[in-house]
Amino acid sequence: MQEDTSKMQRAVSALKTTFIADALSMPVHWYYRVIDIDLAFDGGIKGFEAAPVYHPSSIMSLHSTSSGGRQSARKKSAPNVVGEAILKGRAHHWGVANVHYHQGMQAGENTLNAQCTRVLMRSLISTEGAYDKQAFVSDYIAFMTADTPQHSDTYAESYHRGFFANYLQGRSPLKCAAITHDTASIGALVTLAPLVFCLYLRNEPVSDIQVACREHLALTHPDDALMRVSDRYVTLLCGLLEAPDDDTICALLIEAAKSHGGFDLKGLVNRGVPDRQVVGHVFSSACYISDAWPVVLYFAYKYRNEPWQGLLANTNVGGDNVHRGMVLGTILGLQSASIADQWFEKLVDHQSIAKEISELMNPPSAPKQ
Repeated sequence: MQEDTSKMQRAVSALKTTFIADALSMPVHWYYRVIDIDLAFDGGIKGFEAAPVYHPSSIMSLHSTSSGGRQSARKKSAPNVVGEAILKGRAHHWGVANVHYHQGMQAGENTLNAQCTRVLMRSLISTEGAYDKQAFVSDYIAFMTADTPQHSDTYAESYHRGFFANYLQGRSPLKCAAITHDTASIGALVTLAPLVFCLYLRNEPVSDIQVACREHLALTHPDDALMRVSDRYVTLLCGLLEAPDDDTICALLIEAAKSHGGFDLKGLVNRGVPDRQVVGHVFSSACYISDAWPVVLYFAYKYRNEPWQGLLANTNVGGDNVHRGMVLGTILGLQSASIADQWFEKLVDHQSIAKEISELMNPPSAPKQ
């Protein structure tokens, strides 16, 4: 019983740190010149900040509002997904040069993909911890299409727009996943942690958890390479839940890196290359899983004993730091509660998030017969 309680506490810490990492990187999400981060925030992000009005790297104005991906010639019969199906009342932020992706969001607020993690958490709570893809999709559609928006974000990633473009064409909700140039992205992994923890604490085999996560990803991110990374991510999270010693943590991270042939994780860290050269020169700071996954593992290995510094480092190299950060935060949060203890209650929605985490990790006992 004590062992189960310890695992649960680590899972709670990991989930709290996930949301902290998201809010931390939000104001400089998709900044692709690190000098712009330093200029906007006097030496870089050091804590929660509001989203600036001006975004120097924003290409939000080039993104399609009727499908996933970039703008193209839109069929006259195709409705605008942004403003009509999702992000109602927020279409005016699109098509404007240098507008921030998270326009108007305040310090400590969480982005849309973090909110979708909460949708999955609430779905799992409603099904008493059993994963039901139909239940999740129904909850996801209701959340995204609510007439009164249930979140404060102004941007929806390509996968959201592609999903709802297909949904508006009448496809089955379970078959609405769209494939675009960035389907295999790190953002696909951000909702997986609550599913992994929920099933593992119910004593489900790791192989079954991997299958459930693949099933979940297929709803929005159907990509074989991504599925293979998902398998390694699940194995890593389950291994870290067992509270291994430092040598075993390193071994788990190195094993997780093997999906990228020739990636010497330990060697890269030991060479002492500055973070802003590793991310930007060795690996891209963009969302694509081929580079973002090694970056997550690099930060997790290097900063395993300095978790807050790890989240700051990830934030201040820019690019898709929000989604990398959520995955990194989950990994670091499994190893230490220090970030959660210091920063969680500074999140805008910390009370409701804490309630959801508690209900997910502490389901009510079944009534006695």
